[in-house]
Amino acid sequence: MTIINFTPVSGFVGGLFIGVSATMLLWLNGEIAGVSGIVDGALRKPGRTSGRDWLFLVGLIGGAAIEFWLVPGHRAFHAALSWPVFLLAGLLVGYGTAMGCGCTSGHGVCGLGRLSMRSLVATLTFMATGTLTVFILRHLFGVF
Repeated sequence: MTIINFTPVSGFVGGLFIGVSATMLLWLNGEIAGVSGIVDGALRKPGRTSGRDWLFLVGLIGGAAIEFWLVPGHRAFHAALSWPVFLLAGLLVGYGTAMGCGCTSGHGVCGLGRLSMRSLVATLTFMATGTLTVFILRHLFGVF
C-alpha cells in the first residue's frame, strides 16, 4: 500500500475541530455528537433539535464541498465499485448504526472520551468488522 496523500497537519486540525465540537455539544447541550443520531433526528424526529440537526448536516456536507472547491483535485476519489454497491453499503451502515445504537462518531469520538465500556465494545466491533471486510474484499474477491 502506498500513501498518496499524507497530510498529518490537516488531519490533526480536523480531528481537533471534531473533538472540540463534540465536547462543546456535550457540555453546552448535554447531547452526543453522533452523526447517525443527528441524521435520525433531522429526518424522523422533527421538533426541538431538528433545526440544529439540519444545520449540522448542511455544515458537514458544506465543509467538504468548500474544501473540494478551495483545493480542486486534492481529494480525488476513484472507486472500483459501482453506485448500486455504494447504495447497498450505505443502507447496511444505516442498519448497523441502528442495531448498534450509534455510529463511529457517537461511540468512537464521544463514548470513548467519556470512558464508556459500551462504546469501547462498539468501536472495537466496528474496527474489527471493517478490517475483516477489507481483507475479504481484497484477498478473496480482488476488489481493491
